[in-house]
Amino acid sequence: MTRRKPGASDTKDHRFGGDWTTKKLEILRNYLGAYAKVLKNQAFTTAYIDAFAGTGYRTLKQLETDRSLLFPDLAEEAPQKLLEGSAKMALQVEPRFDRYIFIEKDPDRCDQLEELRSDFPHLAEDIRIRRGEANRVIRDLCRKNWERHRAVLFLDPYGMDVEWATIEKVAKTGAIDLWVLFPLGIGVNRLLPRSGEIPAGWRNRLDLILGSDDWYQAFYRAETTTNLFGEEETTLVKAGVEAIGRYWVDRLKSAFPGVAPAPKVLMNSTHCPLYLFCFAVSSPNPRAQAIALDIANHILKSD
Repeated sequence: MTRRKPGASDTKDHRFGGDWTTKKLEILRNYLGAYAKVLKNQAFTTAYIDAFAGTGYRTLKQLETDRSLLFPDLAEEAPQKLLEGSAKMALQVEPRFDRYIFIEKDPDRCDQLEELRSDFPHLAEDIRIRRGEANRVIRDLCRKNWERHRAVLFLDPYGMDVEWATIEKVAKTGAIDLWVLFPLGIGVNRLLPRSGEIPAGWRNRLDLILGSDDWYQAFYRAETTTNLFGEEETTLVKAGVEAIGRYWVDRLKSAFPGVAPAPKVLMNSTHCPLYLFCFAVSSPNPRAQAIALDIANHILKSD
């Protein structure tokens, strides 16, 4: 998604696409509300962690015409309107969380996140703004003792920024429920040309995101046919987005004890798949897994 660095005269302009962004936030809001109720009377400190918090707000604008737009699929026709982003939305959830940790690399956006303390004075002391690269900050958080703590982590990367090593660290905490936006059509699929000839830089990026180099065998297969002259011809066949999505869900299952089997496919206005919105629970407790998955599966099916 394209998120423009705010200017002096437009301090809260944070661009998003269209209806798919609203759907994503509705799913997250519904889960956070249910999660907070379940843990309200439990002996844990709860936290909401937003790894790409932005400014706390988002703006729908008219169709983007800037030629530098990296992902034109995200441009949607919509009137200019200031809307709540994930950070502001999480602060409105009741029952409240004990801590709110907003991670953002851009210093201007961090400054704007600080304004949320004024918007929510009763929560001000419990809002933490962590400036830094998301993968590094999350891994640092995961190294802490999580025995008495529980959290929901929202990974909504600007592009293909979330590394598999980070996902693994989250899973090993045994205490964090993860919502992650996987760049299905908008990212991974675009790095997989039909020819199968993938530049080294693209391969490295896919290795970092998927955490394995076996993706090539999963996404490409050689198909042999016989032509009209009785000669065998071999063609390289590329997998579709459905197969890519299944591969990613299987990767999550290799790290987490509980994974929602049917993530939400988020599409643009022409019904092209952009992202998979996936859920995974790291708790080793079967009862905690069942509760979290029941809630997430219900929300994913109904939204």
